[in-house]
Amino acid sequence: MQIEELIENFELLDNWEDKYRYLIDLGSKLVPLEDTFKTESWKVVGCQSQVWLVPDLSDKNHILFRGDSDAAIVKGLIFVVLSIFNGKSENEVKDIAVDDIFVKMGLEEHLSPSRRNGLNAMVKKIKFYARG
Repeated sequence: MQIEELIENFELLDNWEDKYRYLIDLGSKLVPLEDTFKTESWKVVGCQSQVWLVPDLSDKNHILFRGDSDAAIVKGLIFVVLSIFNGKSENEVKDIAVDDIFVKMGLEEHLSPSRRNGLNAMVKKIKFYARG
């Protein structure tokens, strides 16, 4: 899903409960990671929930990720983050202002400090892998 489409979809939702349900629905669309990837090597440090991000660096021009979590709402956040970054080049990844996108979606104000820290940890990990 393109990020512009996600922003539009979130703008159509009037309240936090609807956005919360939509995030959970998005998370259900993630392809679950195999248990072989649910290890400390792929775990995102700084997330309250269990979060794993696995890069596919086979294409030197674009980065792709797969992700998973043990929490439904966090799976939705992973879906959004992957929609923002997947298929981008290293330079594009460096220039993306994730906070601005979350503000446009109306999510920033509703995320708890621990979820915001987890989101920042995911973005930091993606940008680390993008440096290749």
